[in-house]
Amino acid sequence: MKLLLLTLGKTDSQHLRILIDDFSRRLNRYLPFELAEIPDLKKKSKGDPGLVRESEAREILKRVQPGDAIWLLDEGGKEYSSREFAARLQKGMNSGPKRLVLIIGGAYGHGPSVKQRADASISLSKMTYNHQVVRLMAVEQLYRAFTILKGEPYHND
Repeated sequence: MKLLLLTLGKTDSQHLRILIDDFSRRLNRYLPFELAEIPDLKKKSKGDPGLVRESEAREILKRVQPGDAIWLLDEGGKEYSSREFAARLQKGMNSGPKRLVLIIGGAYGHGPSVKQRADASISLSKMTYNHQVVRLMAVEQLYRAFTILKGEPYHND
């Protein structure tokens, strides 16, 4: 199975980029991992939230394949502990998709067509974070989940 983290916009902070790249490399030890960035569409849509969500949804769905399992990272999604997330990830991988795609939406959230296509919606916290910070949190939690599943000494209870 392959794992794709699909994001909107780029990571501007070099400090965050270094950390994201480090966790991405670590994840590749467990399975093929890719982080793909869709260019920021907010400026092209003149800031109208509905138009932005529609434009982003079209770009996201172009990159999704029919057999993909889609998990949205969304503030309204289900919250998990790290161990619960690891178990959910294992269950998702065992269900047989060729690729698991985690999607971090844009500033205005996910469009309706992306929400309809999703198999799950996951929240990293009830708090709101900058989208660039969420990328780091997502790759770190994915790495943490794999170390939990492999019994490696990264996660401490």
